[in-house]
Amino acid sequence: MIKPAIDILAIGDAIVDVIATCDDAFIAAHGLPKGGMQLLDSGSAERLYAAMGNARETSGGSAANSMAGIAAMGGRAAFIGQITDDQLGDIFRHDMQALGVQFDTPSLTDPDAPPTGRCLILVTPDAQRTMNTSPGASHLLSPSALDEALIASAAILYLEGYLFGPELPRAAMMRAIDIAHGAGREIAFTLSESVCIPGRREAFTQMIDRGSIDLLFANEHEALQLTGASGLGEALAMLSGKVPTLVITRGSEGALALQDGEGVEVPAAPVRNVVDTTGAGDLFAAGFLVARARGHDLSRCLATGAISAAEIISHFGARPEADLRLLVNL
Repeated sequence: MIKPAIDILAIGDAIVDVIATCDDAFIAAHGLPKGGMQLLDSGSAERLYAAMGNARETSGGSAANSMAGIAAMGGRAAFIGQITDDQLGDIFRHDMQALGVQFDTPSLTDPDAPPTGRCLILVTPDAQRTMNTSPGASHLLSPSALDEALIASAAILYLEGYLFGPELPRAAMMRAIDIAHGAGREIAFTLSESVCIPGRREAFTQMIDRGSIDLLFANEHEALQLTGASGLGEALAMLSGKVPTLVITRGSEGALALQDGEGVEVPAAPVRNVVDTTGAGDLFAAGFLVARARGHDLSRCLATGAISAAEIISHFGARPEADLRLLVNL
């Protein structure tokens, strides 16, 4: 096998995060799902954006956040996602490249193309984040946009569940799986968010049953939703026989992993003050994946994920502010 040129390559939504604080009254007035996520059309996104207070705009998207975290830990990260040749697209490309993430996917230049995707994130005083996403161009990622040589060169291909719904990017992901497995690489997949599962449960299950996934990330609620199990133990039993490595995050209760009959559990890393939970799962995956790419065992991978997640929830935004190289010490 050719030595990997990239540690982790992700395929996911190319989204610009627009983050602002608000009170619970704002959430209620606009009928937003506090602490959850909803999809918006372009018109609804424009109206909510106009009503938000002062905001910070930065490149985002679940898998893109993970790649930013991996780069911050010294890992070699790359990203494939669709943007449009517009202002938000320019922000996304500049941010990713400035963070040290390889991002070369061509922009859409058709004047009728939808705008680059955005996620309007409202953070309430209790540190809960409410996400309102307008996917835009990200859902037009096609198999023809894939860099097949880059996919084959990455030790781990990481796919996000958010993007697995629409037909075009789903086809791109399935093609990427074939390329990566053909090159002897590992496929990691995250269920992303419980809101993704009801309409995609059958597709997720079929993909897992086919043996397409080597490493599955889910939180406890997502695992229960996907399997229809009545408890976590039952869900673990149902999933662990289908994926070689299963990773379950449990918020303040830590995380666990099952691999080849071995189970490992770690507590959550301590946090002095929880400010914003945006990106906690993304950075947990980043820590786990970069440790795995460097050959560490399950316990070290879980601990690295926990440290990364703790850093991200200690401040606003889904990108690291502390020096993660020093924190994770890989």
